[in-house]
Amino acid sequence: MPFHQSSVVVATTAQFVRNLAEKAPALVDTAVTYLKPRLAILWHYAKVEPVPPTPAEIPTAIQSLKKIVSGAQTSSFKQLTAKEALLNGLVATEVWTWFHAGEITGKRGVIGYDV
Repeated sequence: MPFHQSSVVVATTAQFVRNLAEKAPALVDTAVTYLKPRLAILWHYAKVEPVPPTPAEIPTAIQSLKKIVSGAQTSSFKQLTAKEALLNGLVATEVWTWFHAGEITGKRGVIGYDV
């Protein structure tokens, strides 16, 4: 590369760095202003959602499980509305997905166990 081209590259790079240094505080302030409410919402749900059940919630979960089993035995699930059936399907899909995510995490790989 000839001398005059390399000096142009250096000058352009220096100008870029100066512009970035001047504009960086404003960019950071804009990013913080944008992200602060969104991170607050994320933090709220992160504290509430992925917690294990409390001892007070376990009897309710057992009753719900008994209701599901009795519904399967008496075929009362056929009386569900479309919305209830869809919601039940989504919950079952979520449980299935988390089960498989746990399996993949536990065996540290997607492919089967090393026997």
